Amino acid sequence: MARRVLAIEADAVVKLAERLDGAFAAAVTLILASHGRVIVSGIGKSGHIGRKIAATMASTGTPAYFVHAAEAVHGDLGMITRNDVLIALS
Repeated sequence: MARRVLAIEADAVVKLAERLDGAFAAAVTLILASHGRVIVSGIGKSGHIGRKIAATMASTGTPAYFVHAAEAVHGDLGMITRNDVLIALS
């Protein structure tokens, strides 16, 4: 069963690699060229994943933090600057 699960996961990674296009490269280039921080936002499960993405980026040297999308409307938008890059998860 473990081999079967690993084979399924490996196949999914191969298929994902085949789907990478210029948009992904453009997003990475935008993040690397940014003079601000990476802001990650989402609600619910997307928010949980967004927190992990922001934490991982911050711990590997990319200035990043999470802003809850609903709370942004109630004042947290002030933490975001024009130099930041936003990753919005849905």
